Amino acid sequence: MDLKKWRADRGGCNNARSTQKADFKSIEKELKGKFADDIGKLLGRPDIHQLGERNQKFYVYFLQKGPQCEDMKAKSEAEKVILKFNAVGLLSEITYQTRPL
Repeated sequence: MDLKKWRADRGGCNNARSTQKADFKSIEKELKGKFADDIGKLLGRPDIHQLGERNQKFYVYFLQKGPQCEDMKAKSEAEKVILKFNAVGLLSEITYQTRPL
C-alpha cells in the first residue's frame, strides 16, 4: 500500500485512495489492535474524527471524491472506511459504508 499517496489524498478528493481499497483490505488484520495515535501516524490525520459513547473514537477516511471535497461538513454518500477504537484507544473494528454521516 502506498501510504504517501493515501495521506496526500485528503478527503479522497483525488481518488488515489479508491485505487488502494484492495491494498487497504489486505492490511486490515495488521492494523487491528494498534493505538489511535499509531494509526494516525500511519494513515495520516482522519478526514473526520468522531467521539462516540463510552470513550469510543471513530476515524473516517473517504475513499472517493464527493461533496466532502467542497465542504468537509457536507453529508456525503462517497465510499468511506470507518475505523472504530475502543475506550483504551485500540482499533477494534473496520467497516466500509456509503451512508452519509
